[in-house]
Amino acid sequence: AAVTGKCNFILDTVSGNHDANLYLSALAVDGTFCVVGAPQAPFSIHAFSLIMARKSVAGSLIGGIPETQEMLDYCAAKGIVPDVQLISPKDANHAMVSLYKSDPAVRRFVIDMSQLTPDLVVEPDAAIDPTA
Repeated sequence: AAVTGKCNFILDTVSGNHDANLYLSALAVDGTFCVVGAPQAPFSIHAFSLIMARKSVAGSLIGGIPETQEMLDYCAAKGIVPDVQLISPKDANHAMVSLYKSDPAVRRFVIDMSQLTPDLVVEPDAAIDPTA
């Protein structure tokens, strides 16, 4: 796949049941998969996918509402803002290509899920799909 071994860190915020193994291949050597979402069902991870590239799985409690508000207040007071590029779900393929090409202007993509609709069509990208 186009992003295999390209990510140093993946923050898994998904609280629904999902297969974490699908994301491990995107991690680079010494990469970390950090879980902060809490799916109801436990997930299993193929040990071999961790061992061969020294990948790590970590977890973290992200705090409750008071802690989150304290962090947001601190950031607002100090002018700290995230370095992200907000994209529509339809642009997910283009974002993956940018990650694959190691575009220095790209730090993080955040998909604006408020734009997700049942009739949304993800735009093809020739770098991923040669028929595009």
